[in-house]
Amino acid sequence: MTTKAPSSLLRLYLGRGVLAVAWAAAFASAHDPIDALAITLLVVYPLIDAVSSLIELRAAPDGSADRLTLFNGLLSALAAVGVGLAGAGGVPAVLHVFGAWAVVSGAAQVLVGLRRRGPELGPQWPMLIAGGLSFLVGIFYNIQALGDTASLDVLSVYATGGGVFFIIQAGLLAWRARRPRARTV
Repeated sequence: MTTKAPSSLLRLYLGRGVLAVAWAAAFASAHDPIDALAITLLVVYPLIDAVSSLIELRAAPDGSADRLTLFNGLLSALAAVGVGLAGAGGVPAVLHVFGAWAVVSGAAQVLVGLRRRGPELGPQWPMLIAGGLSFLVGIFYNIQALGDTASLDVLSVYATGGGVFFIIQAGLLAWRARRPRARTV
């Protein structure tokens, strides 16, 4: 693997994290009521993930979870369509689709993090934690969608948390890249 892969992933993770936090801020002020702007934002969030997954396929070390990354990109594209359609059904429908996406993509993210641990990329604990939380939160969204208190407020919190974990992972990659490497003789 070249040193380009970690620096490409660093830029991708940083950009993805900043976009997630910016999306969360925009969605927090635009999701009530569910109108054309809110539905557009709902579609944009999984599209960010889909495009990021495709970029990640090129930036990541060869063979390090390529199939899972591609699967996650395709899943996110389907989620974009799903939340767009669910928007017409109201808050519970959106939470069900978003929740199902969070469960499956969270599990995929955990598997990618486990497969990517290694000397050049280092520990992937922010990605492992974010994926695990995504899985659990997705279950919560589906439970919440069944009740009387379904709210899309939780999606801004979800996106902010995910964004912060991507920014932390980018910081770890930057720190790791600056550490002096041991010489081999």
